[in-house]
Amino acid sequence: MIMSEIILSKTGFLALISLFAFGAFSSLLFRKNDKMANFFASFFSIAGSAYGVIFAILAFKSSVPLYYSIEAFSNAHLFSASFYINKLSAFFIFTISLIALFCSIYGIGYIKHFYKKYNIGSLGFFYNTFILGMLAVVSASNVLFFLLAWEVMTLASYFLVIYEYKERKNIKAGVTYFIMTHIGTTFIIIAFLMLYKFTGSFDFNIIKENAELIPDVAKNIIFLLAFAGFGTKAGVIPFHIWLPDAHPAAPSHVSALMSGVMIKTGIYMMIKIFLDIFIGAPLWWGSLVLVAGTVSALLGVLYALTEHDLKRLLAYHSIENIGIILLGIGSALVFSSLNMPAIASLGLIAALFHTLNHATFKSLLFLSAGSVIASVKTKNMEKYGGLIKFLPYTAFFFLIGAMAISALPPFNGFASEWLTFQSLFSGASFISNNIKWLFILSAGLLALTSGLALACFVKAFGATFLARQRSEEIKNVKESSFSLLFGMAALAGLSLAFGLFSGKVSELLAEVAKNLNMPSGAAMAVSGSGTIFVNNGFASVSAPAIFFALAFAIFASAIIAIYMINKNQKVSTGRTWDCGTDLTPRMEITTTGFSRSIIMIFKGVLRPSKQIGTEYRDANMRYFPESRTIVLGIADIYRSYIYSPLNNFIENISEKHIKKIQSGNINAYILYIFLALLALLFASTI
Repeated sequence: MIMSEIILSKTGFLALISLFAFGAFSSLLFRKNDKMANFFASFFSIAGSAYGVIFAILAFKSSVPLYYSIEAFSNAHLFSASFYINKLSAFFIFTISLIALFCSIYGIGYIKHFYKKYNIGSLGFFYNTFILGMLAVVSASNVLFFLLAWEVMTLASYFLVIYEYKERKNIKAGVTYFIMTHIGTTFIIIAFLMLYKFTGSFDFNIIKENAELIPDVAKNIIFLLAFAGFGTKAGVIPFHIWLPDAHPAAPSHVSALMSGVMIKTGIYMMIKIFLDIFIGAPLWWGSLVLVAGTVSALLGVLYALTEHDLKRLLAYHSIENIGIILLGIGSALVFSSLNMPAIASLGLIAALFHTLNHATFKSLLFLSAGSVIASVKTKNMEKYGGLIKFLPYTAFFFLIGAMAISALPPFNGFASEWLTFQSLFSGASFISNNIKWLFILSAGLLALTSGLALACFVKAFGATFLARQRSEEIKNVKESSFSLLFGMAALAGLSLAFGLFSGKVSELLAEVAKNLNMPSGAAMAVSGSGTIFVNNGFASVSAPAIFFALAFAIFASAIIAIYMINKNQKVSTGRTWDCGTDLTPRMEITTTGFSRSIIMIFKGVLRPSKQIGTEYRDANMRYFPESRTIVLGIADIYRSYIYSPLNNFIENISEKHIKKIQSGNINAYILYIFLALLALLFASTI
């Protein structure tokens, strides 16, 4: 009891923050010694993450929210270096710390691949600062302090994206990320300034208490600005263009953190603003979020199917899963608008559960991909094949992650997607107006998304680990070191555990829904499934534990039966019969060939292009080609139809009009500043 009080005290919380600060600056201190920099960066990030898991569990169990303030860095009227941790914040602190813990253990061995190539001290500095920034974001109590933490998180992740700066494409990816994330931050700042204008405070709790003072028109504008700003960080389509480039560019354990937890900070703020600060959101808010979630989920998996870069494929699946999370949030918003708090809490539980599950299995997949890439030295799946013989443990862990993200029982992805389906089916069953058709459409497209995700990971696992190796380098591949395997094994175990004990996890997440400022009203029980129980107007979900236990028992029994049947049989290995010809890697189906039929079905959306190259033995013998090459490309419709035209418009305006006011006259520039100040003073009085 005394120990828990110490951990939850102000000193205990500052100790959590300090561990990552020590890790950051000790890495810089030993920047000229790769081994020492790696040791201190890893030690403090592991210690801080483990401490963060314990702190989050105790904070979640606390009966009252926790508040900490650092008076030396606070201003009574505007800025306050203060932290407020309720059950929602504690859940996100737990998720961030849990994933950071195993990514940091993985990083001990993975970082050695960068020795003598890049500065390990700078990697450790930005890595620890990145985790510190994320923890501050989900616990900040003051708007200005939140923006400071948001910028720390953003800049640290930017430098991690461009860490391998010798690769020119990484620099380009970093620039795109930097621009897009700061465009999103601009929307966020405007939204917060509007909140300050009507509530007179930058403190989130005071804003929450005075939210009813905000006019409906202003609330709608704040919603759109916040959704665009935080949706950009989360990777919601069409604000996603930075994500497929930035996540693959970073080191793999950083990619796992960015994809697994960083993009969820946008989800955290959406829940905080839409479902906690504002009460009684209009119906169209939830409808818009549902549409955005459906589009992001479906298009995210379609674009993943077109990829042959392993990490880009995983990055697109992050967009897909953010879409699934938005389906839960959108459902919660719609049900809150219709005064159905029980089912609204179901949607929120589904969103939170999938947030945790995606963080787990997506981090596992990125770490497994990092093991493959570090061994083969390429991200191109067309050059893989047969790796299960050389990386058996990595293949096993990747398979678990692939099954989890494909929503196959008994793994955790099935549990949270099942709850999301329940939320959507509830909307179709209990809503009588036309909005029910949106729920029906969303449920149908989510089912399609799940099927396409399974097809995509059949492609990814098959092309990477099965069949024959397609390059000579694979023959020299060796299994990863212990720290890498431990990080993957732990996340694989969690993917199974969260699935088997999904009922208990969802009951805990129901506490988050009760803790938020969601509307109360007549409780509505959901019949049919027998899995949703109403307590004081909020839903508590018991996932089908018996089904999971049965599936696991069947799975385990099948493995035991196969072993018992075959243990005494003699096995001989011979050449595969192929009509008398030798099997070669050229006979294996490629990732492009695997997904081509699906791409052509959705060609109206994906806009594929095909290039064919033919080589002949003799220029005069045009009927006997020696080889044919087919390259299937996908049009980037977002750059072509949204961002490129916008960029050209801004450039034209700058050249034709803005350039004229750049006279080089200092007096003119002072006049511009004076006029801008007058405009701001006038705006503040309105």
